[in-house]
Amino acid sequence: MKPIEDRQIKEDDQLYVLHSWSKQKDVDPKIIKKASGIFFWDDAGKKHYDMCSQLVYLNVGHNHPRLMEEFKHIGEVPLSSPGFATASKAELARKIIEVAPKNMAKVFFANAGADSNDHAVKIARMVTGRYKIFSRYRSYHGATFGAGNLSGENRRFTVEPGLPGFIKFETPYLYRESIHFDSEEAAAAFYVDRLNSQILYEGPDSIAAIFMETIPGSNGVLIPPKGYMEGVRELCTKYGILMICDEVMAGFGRTGKMFAVEHFDIKPDIMTFAKGVTCGYSPLGGVIVSQAIADYFDGHVLMTGLTYSGHTVSTQIGCATLDIYKDEHLVEHAAEMGDVLAERLEQLKARFVSVGDVRHIGLFAAVELVKDKQTKEPIIAYGMDYGKDTVGLMKKFVGLLLNQGFYTYSHESSVIIAPPLIITAEQINEAMDLFESALAMFEKEYLFSDQKLMTP
Repeated sequence: MKPIEDRQIKEDDQLYVLHSWSKQKDVDPKIIKKASGIFFWDDAGKKHYDMCSQLVYLNVGHNHPRLMEEFKHIGEVPLSSPGFATASKAELARKIIEVAPKNMAKVFFANAGADSNDHAVKIARMVTGRYKIFSRYRSYHGATFGAGNLSGENRRFTVEPGLPGFIKFETPYLYRESIHFDSEEAAAAFYVDRLNSQILYEGPDSIAAIFMETIPGSNGVLIPPKGYMEGVRELCTKYGILMICDEVMAGFGRTGKMFAVEHFDIKPDIMTFAKGVTCGYSPLGGVIVSQAIADYFDGHVLMTGLTYSGHTVSTQIGCATLDIYKDEHLVEHAAEMGDVLAERLEQLKARFVSVGDVRHIGLFAAVELVKDKQTKEPIIAYGMDYGKDTVGLMKKFVGLLLNQGFYTYSHESSVIIAPPLIITAEQINEAMDLFESALAMFEKEYLFSDQKLMTP
């Protein structure tokens, strides 16, 4: 392919590309000119720490040599429709089941996270004969029509009026909860009891599934209180409801476990995945089902499908990616580096008056900024990311981070920190030094420029 001048790329982008979640007149994207490991360089030659793994998928880092080598053999892979058995599809399904919870048995391959969630809903309805799907507020499951109905934040509004049967319930968010709990266990019991009441109000016999991000990601890395996930599992078992865990963002080592469900004493009935299975080197997602559900479809037709289900190129890349996780011990490394990141984040919370809360598990973290630490007034009110405040304070802070060479994104008042799993302790500390510099400038220039700095 003939190289294209940067000026031409920018002109073509502005003229012909629609950018998601943006007013097009406000879009001025940089160009990634080269990338390696946890770094990329833009069209001005500036080096950036990729501290969100692009969109929390580049777990093995940019231009991993083993995946670059794998692409050289793509021409050897015969393309085939989903009805054929292929070496890479069969191998990847086996490898996924080998690292999944022990009750899992088979994989249905999709193209990405959103359509994986769509198909999980269809499977749950087929297996149970029920139609209602419970999912949570402050969740994001994708932008397709089905996944949009699952999602519980303002990005779902464009698919409303939505499909019948999608019911929302509360996500535990202890930092912003008005009730004081003596312990995490007490909070978990409260939320599980409210969910039980809502199940009864809706009619248990009509509910096919309770669908949750194991750990909500873009909405602020909201880690469930102790006992909550186990309590939801008990309700599902009690009422014959399927428990579906969305592992699209949290899966494949991100939390210091292969899947985030491993942090809890639960076995879901269905799990969805994408992102980390190929680390974005090729589009792929899927639905993992339990042995009981796999057995059901031995005698019933699976009434769903995709042209590219189990695409041989993507599944070949997936096989190589899972080998990298194992051979380079990336899941264990993510847990170790998570401790380094956690220490820096807790220091932020103690030092800076604008840091209301920090939440972290493995290399999956969020820093929640506030205007006032005592009142917890957020930088951006709920649901205003794509409204009038889009050009407001959070955008300014993310811009300061980018200027420092720290690339990430924000949602509402939370900044996501989720670097590639290959990051070193030295690199974490270097990047967090940049974060602190940007935060100090942010507080001085935008939050407290006309008043004395408050003390934490």
